[in-house]
Order: sequence, then C-alpha cells, then structure tokens
Amino acid sequence: MSVKPSLPKGTRDMLPETMLRREYIIDHLKEVFKKYGFAPIETPAMENLSTLTGKYGEEGDRLIFKLLRSGDFLSHADGKSLADKDSSAVLGAISNKALRYDLTVPFARFVVQNQNEIQFPFKRYQVQPVWRADRPQKGRFTEFYQCDADAVGSDSLLLELDFIRIYKEAFQKLKVPVIIKINNRKLLAGIAESLGINNRLGDFTIALDKLDKIGLQGVQKELKDRGFEAEAIEGIARIAALSGNNSEQLAQIEELVKSSEIGNRGVEELRFVLEHVDKDTPLQLDLTLARGLDYYTGAIFEVVAPDVNLGSVGGGGRYDDLTAIFGMKGLSGIGISFGLDRIYLAMEELDLFPDMEAEGTEVLFVNFGLEESLYALKLANELRDLRVKAEVYPDSAKLKKQMDFANRKNIPYVVLIGTHEIEKGSFALKHMHSGEQSNMSRVELLQHFSQNIPSEYGRH
Repeated sequence: MSVKPSLPKGTRDMLPETMLRREYIIDHLKEVFKKYGFAPIETPAMENLSTLTGKYGEEGDRLIFKLLRSGDFLSHADGKSLADKDSSAVLGAISNKALRYDLTVPFARFVVQNQNEIQFPFKRYQVQPVWRADRPQKGRFTEFYQCDADAVGSDSLLLELDFIRIYKEAFQKLKVPVIIKINNRKLLAGIAESLGINNRLGDFTIALDKLDKIGLQGVQKELKDRGFEAEAIEGIARIAALSGNNSEQLAQIEELVKSSEIGNRGVEELRFVLEHVDKDTPLQLDLTLARGLDYYTGAIFEVVAPDVNLGSVGGGGRYDDLTAIFGMKGLSGIGISFGLDRIYLAMEELDLFPDMEAEGTEVLFVNFGLEESLYALKLANELRDLRVKAEVYPDSAKLKKQMDFANRKNIPYVVLIGTHEIEKGSFALKHMHSGEQSNMSRVELLQHFSQNIPSEYGRH
C-alpha cells in the first residue's frame, strides 16, 4: 500500500531557489566571521541528554527533543514509574540522548573535550541545524539553522565591541535594516537585588523577557501568579517606563541599583560598550531585554528588523562559566547567533535578494544524438574549465522539450550542435531571453563565454 508523502510539522523541503538564497546569506556571514578571525567547527546533531538539560531554564528543557534508547527501550524503565505515568522517572530510563537545542552548549562541551587541541582565546563559527519542540509559526520552525560565532578564553570587553560590529557589518552586507538591542545580566541581577528578589532571578528574567510579547500587564500578572510581592511587580513598571537615549536610561537605572555591587558592575560594562562602540551603530539599550537562558552572565544582545514583524533575527551574550558544568572552570566566553530562517524571511519580505539566475546553469548544449552529445560534452567540459556553468541535456529528446527545459531553468544560452555543425566547425548559439541567434567557431564560443559571461552575470 502506498503512503501519502508528508513532513513532520515545523519542517520543510528546500527547493534549489531557496537553497541558493540561503547559501547567499550563509556565504556573507562566513565572510564576515573569517574577517574577524573565526574558524569553522562542527558538532554532532545529537548530544548526551545530560549535556543539554539544565542549561536553558525550565521552559527550555521542555523544548528539547529526547531520543529513545536503541533496542527495547522499555526494558530499562521501572514498572511502577510506568504504571504511575511518572514521565520524569521514565524519561531517564528510556532516553539518554537528545537533538541539540542550540549550538552554544555543545560548543562548551566541545571546548572542554578538545582543550588540548585548540589555542585560547579560541574563536569559532558554526552553521548547523538545531531542533526545538516549539509550536511552529511564522519565522519559527521545529528544525532550523543557527549561524553562530563564539569566543572563549577572555573576559575582555573588546570582544563585546567586536561582536556588535560583526552584527552591524553582516546586516549591512545583506542590506537588512536592524536595531541591535543590548542589556547586561549583571544589571538585571542588581535590579532583582534592589527589589529584594535576588533569590528568584530566573523567574524574574523569564517574565521580563516576555514584556514585548504579552505587554506590561501580562508580565505583572505572571509575576503575581508566581507569587512575587508588590515591590517587584511595581519595579517592572519602573523599568518599562524608562525613557531617553542610551546614556540617559543608563543613568536612571544606575540610581536604582546603586546599592548593589553586581548591578554597578553591569552599569560599568554597559557604559564601556556604549562609549566605545562605533557611533553609527544602530545600538539600543533595552533594559527589559533578559534573554531567558540561564547561562548568560554579562552583556546580552538581541537583533530585530523593525521593518518586518518577525521577532528577533539574532541574539547572544556573555557566559562567564558555561564550561564549568563540564569540569573546566574560569573560562569566560561570549557569542552571538544569526537566525538564518528569519533573516531569509526578512530579506524575502523586503525584496533584498539579488537575481539568483546567475547562480544556475549558464549554457545548455542540446542533445541531437550520441555522436553529437559526446562532441558537445567535450565543449561543455572546456567551458567548465573556464568556470562557466554548463550542462549537456542527457537524453536525445525532441528539441521543443529541451528548449522548454532551458526556459524553465532560466538558462540564458543554448548551443545547438548537429552533425552538419560538427563538420563545419560552426555552432549555433541562441540567447533565450532575446531570441537572437549567431554562429560561432569553437574558439569564438569559448572566448564569448570566458569574456562576456563574467561581466553580465557577476561570475568571478
């Protein structure tokens, strides 16, 4: 019985046009990463479950895709736990691996395991898929790619300046107007301390991070439902009401945390970044920005494209001791991530992609039979050696079918070589867009493509 083809919700197939556009984005990001001294790495799609859990907060842990043990996984489960439907107890028995939730925690594990093979400070970039059991919606998928850059082994704030500039330069290359939002977890810890809730910083930041999604009243209700006192609930309103430019907002919040040592350190770090960042950087201090991941300890970033309604297109921050969970203490790190899928949607909505026709086949040789196609293949290979994208139609089909194929693939040139053309050494070259046709010798054909195609189609 045949099975109707389908995909899991939140995943999708990528057609060639989509892949060309995605590669366009990735190539631009890699170019910027390399310019700033980052080297590529890869990590496995799956990690040990113990590697991932406990690193993303309670909500993040629920979104991790757990993988069943191989073989008879139920044989590892306790009968009573199964009967009681105790999912937490059963999970540890039937699952010991998971699909990675992000690239940062696996990177921390990578650093610890490979510490003798890498040089510190170590700067890497990584472009790979991640998986989250989240509700799919526009710009949010179950499977999606992250494009990350991280640096570990230094607590210098010069790295914060570098990462902000990477964001600025990358989005300028892609022509996507963005705002880079910045805050500091030390400052948030100071705010929590001043409000008397420093022992509940996690719950506080999770709620604060939802301010732009559910509004002030929604956040205050959530805090009340979680049992926060009135002082904390009022404190959220004070933060949301801050106004003025970056320096003015920082001065206002500095007054609130003046009695907190950690809060003052956060103010100092923010002030350093704001004073030394390039003046034309679209950097905005956002004191409601929390990024609800437990491993952030310093500067935190979020990038939004204000001209499209997609949420953030990038984010990251400083994590001072993430590798300690794997036994390597005192190693500070900082990293940022680009959301490939959301950047794609933003560029599509803003019509920012260049014409991708230049990335496809530039010339098609029509197939009139075995002898003619073998001759055409030799010419096609000569063009390929000149870095011209050429192909020979593989079958001796009707001419109309082959020409329709060229039109559907937007191939700009078609070469027709029959027995008569081989004998004469002159071949018909047809420009599919204009309909113009001319006869050329082998040398003229090679010269035409090696000289004209690069300027017309941007090949280097």
